[in-house]
Amino acid sequence: MTRLKTVFFGTPDIAVPFLELTRELTDLQLAVTQADKPRGRGMEVSPCPVKARALELGVPVLSPEKLKDSFDQIAAVPFDLGIVVAYGKIFRPNFLALPKLGLINVHFSLLPHLRGAAPVQQALIQGYTKTGVSTFWIREGMDDGPLFLQKETDILTQDNARTLFEKLVPLGLEALKETITHAQNGDLPKIPQMGEPTLAPMISKEDALLSPAELDAVTLHNKVRGLACGPKPKIPFTHNGKTEWLQAVRTEPGENQPGEPGTVLRIERNKGILVKCKEGSLWLCEVHPAGKKPMPAEAFANGRGVKPGDKVFVE
Repeated sequence: MTRLKTVFFGTPDIAVPFLELTRELTDLQLAVTQADKPRGRGMEVSPCPVKARALELGVPVLSPEKLKDSFDQIAAVPFDLGIVVAYGKIFRPNFLALPKLGLINVHFSLLPHLRGAAPVQQALIQGYTKTGVSTFWIREGMDDGPLFLQKETDILTQDNARTLFEKLVPLGLEALKETITHAQNGDLPKIPQMGEPTLAPMISKEDALLSPAELDAVTLHNKVRGLACGPKPKIPFTHNGKTEWLQAVRTEPGENQPGEPGTVLRIERNKGILVKCKEGSLWLCEVHPAGKKPMPAEAFANGRGVKPGDKVFVE
């Protein structure tokens, strides 16, 4: 059987194993990524992870600043199916018409839930207990095309964005393998998305500034979990008249106790700092002060002379 001719669209680390699987299972003609950008401490211009890996594999690569700039080059490549994973660009109708079968996107949620750029992070931030992956046919709307297939997994209470990505990538590879196999056999389901859509917008650095005085404990805890891969969640710490933003590495829900929001309720060894929030309380278990290494929260409190009753987690 002749293998499907494909073009792969993707950019970050998370898309690399999907590039490799596409090359293994199909006749991969081309990889398209976002343009080279300054990266690392030295801010040297370098290729994105998908481009770097594609070049290692001997796959031709295009990295246009704007996708439309490479339309003619992509259109000159006859291909049956486009595979899209974390590419980060919008496909206009002329691109959607290029592959014979269409463009398939691997999306890290159970659509129509969590349409948008940050479905893994937002699943945690929004308090979901289940999520998964969807392969679906791209059309002009945002993540609203008909489904090919879906796979589900639980979100555990101890999960954060890092551990959830670790579960979803293998699940996504399973889904892509099944999708390519079905497409190769001419089985091309197009199942309408059912239910009320929810959104997963991109997260800004400002969204990662979290104040216990303004957020309830559950919301703050979910945001810390969801932002484990960045932008880093930070809470205000005001001491001796100076405010700094302290990265919250790990938190745990605490028992509800009376107190003023932003106040230290308790400090316990091997547990951390119990902070009163707008509603409820939250254990700060591990923190990362600027310019230092991550540390147990109680060690931070001891080093700064913080005591129960101090109202320090405020701006």
